[in-house]
Amino acid sequence: MGETRQPHLTGAYYGPSIPPPSKTYHRPGRDGGGGGCCCNPFSCCCSCIMNCICTCICQIVFTILIIAGLAVLVIWFIFRPNTVKFYADDASLTEFTINGNNTLHYNLALNLTIRNPNKRIGIYYDQIEARAFYQGQRFSTVQLPNFYQGHKNTTSQRAEFKGQNLVLLGAKEMSKYNEDKSSGTYSIDVKLYLRIRLKFVFLKSSKVKPKIDCDLQIPLSSNATAAPAAFQSQRCDFDWR
Repeated sequence: MGETRQPHLTGAYYGPSIPPPSKTYHRPGRDGGGGGCCCNPFSCCCSCIMNCICTCICQIVFTILIIAGLAVLVIWFIFRPNTVKFYADDASLTEFTINGNNTLHYNLALNLTIRNPNKRIGIYYDQIEARAFYQGQRFSTVQLPNFYQGHKNTTSQRAEFKGQNLVLLGAKEMSKYNEDKSSGTYSIDVKLYLRIRLKFVFLKSSKVKPKIDCDLQIPLSSNATAAPAAFQSQRCDFDWR
């Protein structure tokens, strides 16, 4: 079998030609890669502006909170607010009877003294609601007149509860009522629900709603079985809630 002869080559032979590389383009920001400049300058500017606005707003809010906290602290150190004192000075109970259909007939008058011990703080009493309870059952509600109380001032108020109302007492509560009736002294709880504002020189606070609780032992004035005991004046509990 005859040999196949290669054609004669002149000069050097480097093999087949290599095709040119294909061109690829990389767009920063599309695939999450890092580095590079933003291809859309408008979107980059908007993002920077929004970040600056958010940062400025947070700094302003944080600064306002710090200033407000310092202002409250300074006011507290200057004025040193003290708790207002409430006293039940005198009480008159001329009727307190529960008939067969659980209707309570009552006639109660209570004299209160309100003492503002603060030297630089006045108090606006925008609302005073007095509620009377017997063994947890509310039997009457009255509104007392609103007023302004200056610093280092004592003011008197009178709450009068008169009428009749249904009270739902169980056997245990009725047994306690019979004991009070025999002794001639009744355990009556009077609560005051307030809406007040504090005045610091020319500044006025927002409304706050403290509660006053007077747990009283009140003798029945018309008790015929025994001489009525004298009412003992006492201080009421103050709760800012």
